[in-house]
Amino acid sequence: SAPRSPFRGRLGPLLLDRAAERARARHPRVIAIGDVHGCIDELQLLLRRCDHRPGDLVVFLGDLVSKGPDSPAVVQMAREIGAVGVRGNHDFEVVRWHQAIAAGAEPPPGGSEHFHIAARLSPADLEWMHRLPWYIRSEEMGCLFVHAGFVAGIKLAKQNPRLMMNMRSILPDGTVTSKFFKNWPWARLWDGPQTVLFGHDADRGLQQYEHALGLDTGCVYGGKLTACILPEKRLVSVSAKREYFQFRRKHY
Repeated sequence: SAPRSPFRGRLGPLLLDRAAERARARHPRVIAIGDVHGCIDELQLLLRRCDHRPGDLVVFLGDLVSKGPDSPAVVQMAREIGAVGVRGNHDFEVVRWHQAIAAGAEPPPGGSEHFHIAARLSPADLEWMHRLPWYIRSEEMGCLFVHAGFVAGIKLAKQNPRLMMNMRSILPDGTVTSKFFKNWPWARLWDGPQTVLFGHDADRGLQQYEHALGLDTGCVYGGKLTACILPEKRLVSVSAKREYFQFRRKHY
């Protein structure tokens, strides 16, 4: 005979759905986060709002450092929670300055924020930054993660690292540039099949295309810090506590 159950009755459909939903919610997720730029308070708040928990993988879309209040704290937190990320243009400069310091370089005249960040990072945090790749690919989710962007029609292995960290626009004649041209975002030309998640372009803010999602919403400039939770592609954002750095808009 069947073993006796300590409970009587049946689990109704509504309760069963809720139980299944809770079970699914415990599955690890990917949380992609736009440009943090040293905004540690906003990052902590965003992770709480995303209900970040053990097993979730945080993917930073570059530029964890520079301009904001506490770049070393952001890098330390990223490393301690087991996050991964891609290399942004400001991360690149910090890594470059660390290599220069190791080679005996003197502080630059007038100072350099990237130099001072490199000098303040712990050895473990510097090693974490050195390992940041140009891009990350997830076959399972059909996603690519990069700081600035990709040029459509070029194989990933042939993409230019400097452009992956700096590009914003592709002009009608095919010119790829880091400059902001309002009508010519690079992402308009990306036709998949992978979905690209990227940062770097605070001027355009949140960008949503069929196969591309831009998450730099200008937190350090007083905007928001934004995350996309995968696989459900849910957007979560928090407002900046204040403007930490004045945004200098340039139009061409």
